Amino acid sequence: MGQGPSSGGPPPTLEQLNRTLAQRFAQKSYTPLELYCFNDVFRSLADTQSGVKYWSESTLCRFLELPDALGVGPVIFHMASFLGAFPFPSQAPAILTYDALLKVVTILTERYGSVLKKRNRELWLRELYRSLSVYDKGVRSSVEDKEKELDGKKKMPTTGNQQGFAVDAPEDGDDEEEDDELVLAALDSMDAIEVFKHGEHSDVHHSIIPTDNLLKLVELLLLIAPMDAQESLSSFAGKITDERVEDLRRTANIILSSFGVENNPGVDYRTFTTVVSTCLPYLFDGLNPLFEHFLFAKNLDLSKRKPTTDTTPSEPPHPTPIADPEPILSDPSEILTHTTLTHLSFFIKGSNLFRRLRPLYSGNTHGFSMRAFEKQVFNWRAPTILLVSGRLLPSTPSSTRERALADSLPPQRHPSSIPTNSPQSATLTYGAYIPSQWKTTPKTPFGDTDTKLFQLSPTHDVFPASAYSKDYIAFTRSSSSSSSSSSFSGINFGSPIPPSSSSSSHTTSTPLKRLGPISLSLDDSLEFAIFTHISSSSPTGGSFTPSSLPSRRSASFQDRFEIDELEVWGCGGDDVAAAQRREWAFEAREAEARRRINLGTGDVEADRELLKMAGLIGGGRSGGSV
Repeated sequence: MGQGPSSGGPPPTLEQLNRTLAQRFAQKSYTPLELYCFNDVFRSLADTQSGVKYWSESTLCRFLELPDALGVGPVIFHMASFLGAFPFPSQAPAILTYDALLKVVTILTERYGSVLKKRNRELWLRELYRSLSVYDKGVRSSVEDKEKELDGKKKMPTTGNQQGFAVDAPEDGDDEEEDDELVLAALDSMDAIEVFKHGEHSDVHHSIIPTDNLLKLVELLLLIAPMDAQESLSSFAGKITDERVEDLRRTANIILSSFGVENNPGVDYRTFTTVVSTCLPYLFDGLNPLFEHFLFAKNLDLSKRKPTTDTTPSEPPHPTPIADPEPILSDPSEILTHTTLTHLSFFIKGSNLFRRLRPLYSGNTHGFSMRAFEKQVFNWRAPTILLVSGRLLPSTPSSTRERALADSLPPQRHPSSIPTNSPQSATLTYGAYIPSQWKTTPKTPFGDTDTKLFQLSPTHDVFPASAYSKDYIAFTRSSSSSSSSSSFSGINFGSPIPPSSSSSSHTTSTPLKRLGPISLSLDDSLEFAIFTHISSSSPTGGSFTPSSLPSRRSASFQDRFEIDELEVWGCGGDDVAAAQRREWAFEAREAEARRRINLGTGDVEADRELLKMAGLIGGGRSGGSV
């Protein structure tokens, strides 16, 4: 244990302080069994040189079972070597001794809060950035030029097309002392602030994460997102084929595009924290179970007991058969593949997704109609995820349907988010997370502040709900439908409900569609979709907030695309699926009973009116035949 500066003795050495922190982590962050497992794992695989036990890069990669096909081993070892030096970044990279490796596991499993009493995820994210970044002289020059340019300005620049690294204007009080808050908390826990608060200074603003390193890490995170702490990566992921690697790389590149890496060699600190905090809040959650493998010793046999005086040999315990786990995704589809599912888990909590999604509706299976959509989706009493993909429409309509769509939109046009001649424009994928049960909304929308819109390709973006307007989700009845019909004119996220047809019956012209500033709209035939993003709206100007991506927050665009596939997936598991089946059976019995009713009046319309008075038809019910 290091001796604090208040004891009157000589100041503790770095080795003593590292030992102190490791011991406090061990005492307050782990159970005795977890520590036993960690000791067993470390000692059984450690190399020894000059009397020092340590782990090499090959040992760490072999223990974690990192796949060679992803080439991510050096990235993980670089992370561990820098986190092992915590809270002294100037001592990085550190040799992965027992104390250093214990600190790595503690930080990556986020167990440090019991010692440092600071569970602020932003500070944790700062340390993670430090462990991935490298010092770059070009970044220093770019930052200094940008600071001179912004000197004396009180407002942020409004242009979104910045060359080089996007460095925002410094906020008041944003200095390195604030940056090192977690480090100071660690030093405080060792009574060492007065000794080491000078000289231990790590400048995150003059560093970058190399794009290739971040790409490899994201590929690994896509692979391990559903993994449990007691699952080995090799048995969980199976054989990594060339096709799987290509799929992971394609999705990882989509995610990296949100960091604006197209014209930059890496990701700077401000861009990293902005994008991860707003669009990828659960990106690094997979590191937690991966490094919890250190806390499960394979050689530990809990069936062994202390010897007793009884010499009668006991039979070895029969292992309880373990049932095969339910698949991560039971029925992959055209849009929702295993990789897309892990992509979703970066901004929707994985506990709501893995092994809990059930396919409810697919346009290519059930038909592109609102009646089929309602039948398959409306009885699901739990959150759902809507996914829609399609091809970008040309700027000039090429068919009667496209021309009708263009005529129904406001005359002000915004360009698409990608050039129409870009090879990436082949497919766009948008979606929505709906936290509440679907329902008809002739006058009032539904949903709450947990609702969110998102884009999955060709770039990644998330648009959380705003509390300013409650036009989250709406169905509106088709103007040609009777009041007893259950068909709708479309699905709208973030757009106000249009006025009823009766209020506009005095005009013969087609009313223009009202689109929210941040909105996703699907037409009544489920043939076309429109995503609108107006940056001029304030963050509270609509039902959903504009993009927070540096390359997009000042951009206005509108993606109009022809729907190729539309899917809705239910979150909730077997119990919710059983409730939906019971609801379907009840509705089938009601419909059959209505078909068999014969009032004997001979007047079909009179019979229908009597059934309405009895509440058997109308009011949103399907009347059937009488």
